[in-house]
Amino acid sequence: MPRTLNLYANPRLWGLALARYLRSWWYMVHLGAIAVVMALSPSTYNRENRHAAARHIHASTWQVLPWFTLASALISLVIIRIVLVTAKSYGLSHFALEMVVRVLVLELIPLAAALFVALRASMAFDASALGLARAGMSPQAANDEALRRMRRDMVPQLLANAVAVLSLAMVTSTLVLLMAYLNVYGVSPWGIADYTRTVGRVFAPAVTIGFVLKTVLFGLAVALIPTAAILELQRYPRRVAFTVQPGALRLLFVLLVIEAASLALKYM
Repeated sequence: MPRTLNLYANPRLWGLALARYLRSWWYMVHLGAIAVVMALSPSTYNRENRHAAARHIHASTWQVLPWFTLASALISLVIIRIVLVTAKSYGLSHFALEMVVRVLVLELIPLAAALFVALRASMAFDASALGLARAGMSPQAANDEALRRMRRDMVPQLLANAVAVLSLAMVTSTLVLLMAYLNVYGVSPWGIADYTRTVGRVFAPAVTIGFVLKTVLFGLAVALIPTAAILELQRYPRRVAFTVQPGALRLLFVLLVIEAASLALKYM
């Protein structure tokens, strides 16, 4: 009988499954605390780690920034035109710009950046760490080698993924704000006063702090959860065969919880 069906058919295993599930979440939180402490410790940033962090940041941010920005700009342009035409048809043109800023800049772009970086991070970790468990090594040898490799590279990769989410979100948001102005007012400078009032009304101090905090939490989640999932698989190699993408569902759940909490705090 498959492992999942056996779990459902035997209620006595439910407690063990719940304990293992909670232990997995606690392992992720514990690893995150260690990673944050290591990232804030000056002793972490020796010459080798600084170079490693620079390489990871270049690979995860600079190499993909033009393509992500271009793709996001094209999609955002389509959404902006749809919102403007729809608002004009209903006589709500004066709300169109505010709607664009709230929907695109505050919500969709940070989430898209987090999902994009998460996809790249998960693929990278799968290639580097899961291969050890499938390369014919003993479980203990694979576990020791994976832990050694992740101890050497964990902080630079975590920093790179967090910086990638922040950079992609901020650069794309700035470009979308510029595109929104051009679509609403054209190249005329006479709309700057009205534009700055509308955008300033959207980006109230509390909303701005929430936007930055949400983006930072997105970056931490993307940086941490794939790493924790890979390390946990090295501790329990038998789970590799039952996992398609380590930590993918958990990461999606955490991102949705952060987004839902942000929406609730802003609009409720």
